[in-house]
Amino acid sequence: MSVVNRTASVVVDTARSPHARLRALTVDAVRLDDEFWAPRIRLNREVTLPTQLELLERTGRLANFRKGAGKESGRFEGFYFNDTDVYKWLEAAAWTLATDPDPLLDRQVDEVIQVAADAQQPNGYLDNYYVAGDDEKRWTELYRTHELYCAGHLIQAAVAHHRATGKTTLLDVARRFADHICDVLGPAEEGKQPGTDGHPEIELALVELARETGDRRYLDQARYLLDVRGQGLAGGDEYRQDHKPYRELDAMVGHAVRIIYLNAGAADIYAETGDPTLLTTLERLWDNTTTKRMYLTGGLGARHDGEAFGDDYELPNARAYTETCAAIGSVMWNWRMLLLTGEARYADLMEWTLYNAFLPGLALNGREYFYVNPLADEGKHRRQPWFECSCCPPNIARTIASITGYFYTLSDAGIQVHLYGQGTAEIALPDGRTVRLRQQTRYPWDGDVAIEVDGEGDFTLSVRLPSWCEQGATIEINGEPASDHLQPGSYLPIQRNWSTGDVVRLHFPMPVTLIEAHPRIAEDTGRWAVTRGPLVYCVEQADHAGVDLNALVLTHGVSFMPEERPSFLGGTVVLTSSGWEERSAFDWDGRLYRSVDPTAEQELDTHQVPLTFIPYYAWANREPSAMRVWLGHD
Repeated sequence: MSVVNRTASVVVDTARSPHARLRALTVDAVRLDDEFWAPRIRLNREVTLPTQLELLERTGRLANFRKGAGKESGRFEGFYFNDTDVYKWLEAAAWTLATDPDPLLDRQVDEVIQVAADAQQPNGYLDNYYVAGDDEKRWTELYRTHELYCAGHLIQAAVAHHRATGKTTLLDVARRFADHICDVLGPAEEGKQPGTDGHPEIELALVELARETGDRRYLDQARYLLDVRGQGLAGGDEYRQDHKPYRELDAMVGHAVRIIYLNAGAADIYAETGDPTLLTTLERLWDNTTTKRMYLTGGLGARHDGEAFGDDYELPNARAYTETCAAIGSVMWNWRMLLLTGEARYADLMEWTLYNAFLPGLALNGREYFYVNPLADEGKHRRQPWFECSCCPPNIARTIASITGYFYTLSDAGIQVHLYGQGTAEIALPDGRTVRLRQQTRYPWDGDVAIEVDGEGDFTLSVRLPSWCEQGATIEINGEPASDHLQPGSYLPIQRNWSTGDVVRLHFPMPVTLIEAHPRIAEDTGRWAVTRGPLVYCVEQADHAGVDLNALVLTHGVSFMPEERPSFLGGTVVLTSSGWEERSAFDWDGRLYRSVDPTAEQELDTHQVPLTFIPYYAWANREPSAMRVWLGHD
């Protein structure tokens, strides 16, 4: 076997991508033993993956493959994209095998792969919705039924499995299907059927397959599928991002997950081709996202109708959609933008999204999930062990399984540190030397990080100064200040002749920060939110018996006390404070509206109440109760 076992690059391998500035590491190059991510990785391996495999069987998703193979009778059951839940589970299991080899999991993966391979048709086609259903409609409903979306997740799983194990069993299946797609779909003048996907995903997968195999045909096919958007081949509407050519998009519109995945695919195509119009479009859409259409948590997608972006500044709290898959797509997109540009703003948003928009999607027990992530609730929204449309649970699993791949990158200059968490990294430099880094930190609970170097020689170690740390950051090398000019939201490159035992110490102060929203975000006018370090906090009714969360008011000068609670909500730092409950909100004599009295006193009738803020990712892990991210202020 020529492929080294357990060398798995996460999400995108840019080592052979000519227009990427940074290169991804293998997921097994980094080992975390911190108190935050390491337990979640272990829970993913020991609880999440086994329970999801049971549910794939119990809900008929695996049975659909057996029906497609003719080994079970009956027609396809469930949503037309249910094959992807199996593929995402396979990808999650593959990344897990890359870092934690397990004979039982390896055998289970082989068995599921065989189930999928059995369902593949002689010409390479593999989509059980049609094979075990309306087979005569193949390739006639691209705008609706996700044939290419399913193929994309198959390809991503296959690449992950190949990199993790060296086996080609799933890669061979994916290549046969990809070859069939290349033969069928394309320009009419080439004798092919014009078409593109109603749900983007295939684009980034095909580019990854081109990297894995060296076959440029897959890259060319990805470019074709992107370039023909706007011609009405995928429905011709904003919902599917087919209303205009991709390079003319100037706002994030339509189904949130679709456009985010499309952007990730466009970023991959840029990495391979250097087409400047793609990068210009990506930067324009990123600016629109972050300045007008993104929640404080990093969540994306305001509307339940169409699972879509809304208008500029349309960001309701209780009605927020903010699908967990959209957060995962945002991480994927920002990761690619970081690799392409090396700019810290993409790493900043990636980190913020991981903590505040992605993690809420998973219960602390590792077996229940949010599809939708509102920023206010009355206690009715609860995580579920599975969904009829269950795209999010296995998507969460594959993201956690690959999380270690986001911490570091490599360039010709040296090593870049993007995320912080206690653990070790073993990194092979371009000149063949190996450097080991050891992070010691309790991040995100405090901002002290020590990075010890085990290695010799001249290279640059670039450390990220998070944008949330607006003042007071310090960096020392062996006890000596590294720089007097530290800029939040940037990297500090430390170039020196390193010796084993050198230590870089970073200190990021974590005062509590009160956040206000742009005045055009109507629901947040007159309200504040609370953050500390990279975490958004919220209040939950479970900690405030007898208090109306709608009537809470924070005041200028309010103080917060961080308090460690090791046995509370999986181990966390809460913020204790005091606020005011507005009594006048109840003094309306049953009226919903009344005329303004210009002579009335403007001071609020309030009384003081103690407050406990918990990290937003941890809400809804106790009894059902109301929750708020945004509170009123004086």
